[in-house]
Amino acid sequence: MTSERELTLLGTGTSMGVPMIGCHCPVCMSTDPRDQRTRTGVAVSTPQGNFLIDTSPELRLQLTREKIDLIEAVIYTHAHADHLLGVDDLRIFGYKRQAPVPLYCEAAVETTIRQTFPYAFTTDASENSRPNLEFRRIDTTPFTLLGEEIQPIRLVHGTLPVLGFRLGNVAFCTDCNSIPEESWPLLEGLDVLILDALYDDPHPTHFSVPEALEVIARVAPKQAYLTHVSHRLGYRETNARLPAGVQLAYDGLKIPYKSQQDS
Repeated sequence: MTSERELTLLGTGTSMGVPMIGCHCPVCMSTDPRDQRTRTGVAVSTPQGNFLIDTSPELRLQLTREKIDLIEAVIYTHAHADHLLGVDDLRIFGYKRQAPVPLYCEAAVETTIRQTFPYAFTTDASENSRPNLEFRRIDTTPFTLLGEEIQPIRLVHGTLPVLGFRLGNVAFCTDCNSIPEESWPLLEGLDVLILDALYDDPHPTHFSVPEALEVIARVAPKQAYLTHVSHRLGYRETNARLPAGVQLAYDGLKIPYKSQQDS
């Protein structure tokens, strides 16, 4: 455990990751480690332990890379595969905790997890071959986890309702292309906004870079990072044309935050 409050961006890539399989574009072939993007997720470190936002398919690699030894819980934005398929990597934390790992999510996410990992919820499988999980239902009501107040933020991902999360002065809003009017007040007064921006062109379910910049201009955080980034955006080249206070995120980026109590 740490006395610091910090978000580590475990992954910052789109659903196919960067490099993409079979692609030989300049970004996929780049030697800059900031162009190598695993699927999107976050580890949050608090004085009472660590929790995750989403469980990407590369979760084991992400956690060993960041030397994170224990996870106490997971909160979910939505149930798409690139945010979900690391669930089995939670097995070790059930052993370490000697207790179920709580999964904080909406009803639709719980349904998908149960359908995708049915062996985790049956007594037929050995305890050694299934993660020990329990569900805790959330909506847009604030809740407390490991002593931290978390404010869910309703976002829209194409036509799918999803959640972003605010922790004190930082908000994480991936996989969205629309922000409902009632959610804008929850983004006021941010020091840091981490926001979806797939690439430059419009997309039916993700913000483009120009659209993300419009959101950032309205929210006016002190700093913004673009995440869920595709192989069309090179780290150095894109940052060179972004406005002051906006950068591409990269895997391993650490962002300190202040809790609600400290703000």
